[in-house]
Amino acid sequence: MSDATGTQPLDAAGLARFVDHTLLKPEATPADVAALVEEGVRLGVYAVCVSPSMLPLDPATTRERGLLVATVCGFPSGKHHSDVKAFEAARSVRDGADEVDMVIDVGAAKAGAWDAVRDDVAAVRAAVPADKVLKVIIESAALTDHEIVEACRAAQAAGADFVKTSTGFHPAGGASTHAVSIMAETVGGRLGVKASGGVRTLADALAMIEHGATRLGLSGTAAVLAGFDEADAPESGDAGY
Repeated sequence: MSDATGTQPLDAAGLARFVDHTLLKPEATPADVAALVEEGVRLGVYAVCVSPSMLPLDPATTRERGLLVATVCGFPSGKHHSDVKAFEAARSVRDGADEVDMVIDVGAAKAGAWDAVRDDVAAVRAAVPADKVLKVIIESAALTDHEIVEACRAAQAAGADFVKTSTGFHPAGGASTHAVSIMAETVGGRLGVKASGGVRTLADALAMIEHGATRLGLSGTAAVLAGFDEADAPESGDAGY
């Protein structure tokens, strides 16, 4: 497996740079978030992703150590008024978020109301400055292939920077390589593709990248990266020389 340029073998450090190290559990405490940040720095991830109420994070513990800060918006249902999502996103940016992952109104997507989906994303985009990244969670496991394509097109038309598979909280499931492939083909490199929800092993992570993911949302990052060490470990019965 090569890195995003296709030129270098992907190792643990390279894979870590794909990762938004994530903690979105409702019961998360400030101490949990502090531990997440420290683990993220140790692992060398791209960003940490936390709930908006946990912001701001101290720049001395995050950005000044090479760690960006992401948060969520309209999470996890997406069933919020667009102006409420926009306010939440703007507040998060003021509180230091570098990236905002918003949830679309999945019901609007299921109804084929693509103008409404686009306008919802556009409202949040207007609240998130151009130098900040906007990711759009389409909840791909709840959509048909056609709906995945149209949701990605709506997000792109509204000015999103990424499309993202899942919240990880929907009963339909999380990311799949099938959905990632459709999303990557639809956006054609014009937007990033984030695979999130149920990516728990090194094999899962590498498969998502192989199918077009340019970012990964992981809550168990350490366990995923440890897969490289396990792959290099001597097989049972091997003397290990």
